[in-house]
Amino acid sequence: MVQDQHSTVVITGTSSGVGLYAAKALAKRGWHVVMACRDLEKAENAAQTLEIPSDSYTLMHIDLGSLDSVRKFVNDFRASGKSLDALVCNAAIYMPLIKEPLRSPEGYELTVTTNHLGHFLLCNLMLEDLKKSPATDKRLVILGTVTHNPDELGGKIPPRPDLGKFEGFVEGFKEPVSMIDGKKFEPVKAYKDSKVCNVLTMRELHRRYHDSTGITFSSLYPGCVADTPLFRNHYPLFQKLFPLFQKNITGGYVSQELAGERVAMVVADPEYKQSGAYWSWGNRQKKDGKSFVREVSPQARDDEKGDRMWELSYKLVGLA
Repeated sequence: MVQDQHSTVVITGTSSGVGLYAAKALAKRGWHVVMACRDLEKAENAAQTLEIPSDSYTLMHIDLGSLDSVRKFVNDFRASGKSLDALVCNAAIYMPLIKEPLRSPEGYELTVTTNHLGHFLLCNLMLEDLKKSPATDKRLVILGTVTHNPDELGGKIPPRPDLGKFEGFVEGFKEPVSMIDGKKFEPVKAYKDSKVCNVLTMRELHRRYHDSTGITFSSLYPGCVADTPLFRNHYPLFQKLFPLFQKNITGGYVSQELAGERVAMVVADPEYKQSGAYWSWGNRQKKDGKSFVREVSPQARDDEKGDRMWELSYKLVGLA
């Protein structure tokens, strides 16, 4: 679906990796891309390197690890006068080697703030902008990951995600609490927990708002992008071996470019206009591999958990 130049998509985390290549793929389709990220200079250089036409993107600052920054971004976007036709929540941090939790300005654990709470606030605020858009096909897409789902091969590696009864959120998620389930800090689990929350957020948005707004809410796992900058905080040896393992042993490897193209498809193509869907291309990638709607993990399809996550996140981000 080629849009006219007035169709605007906001994509978070576009200075590198999947977000950057999604920006390129959507610009090629005629969309105007608001590249929302922390490091604007890096994003500008990256856009120029990929030869994204300069009139097809706007750079805007956002730091998902700061709720004030998210609010400022929304105000800046509204001041630009642009209409919002699609929102892609892509930015994420993954810090597997840290021993102690890092904190957001609000005092919340940083991985879950950046990956979940920042995007949760952004989705809730920008829902108003999506509703106002005159476009007939409006979409909100949240990136998922195979690691959220222990039912799949890629999700079986411990530690497994577990939101518990949201004890950490109930207690305010501040020092000394750092995990959603209130237990001892575990950086890899914090990442996986945040991704379960991403899928729950998509499903709750669908449940609460699809019928009344007509907005398509969906998620996708674009495949194992083993050389993405997401792994920049991992051991150098891991960064070197993981792509080789995925290319030669599992067959799960997907290039950043192909993953970006898949995000663009879910944002723009008519066959992805299914709200509440979680799109996947499977564990064994083929270049011509067809997408399908994958069942999400038991935790991520638990409506009671979704409702509780929504209620507690709503308070934590200051919407209540």
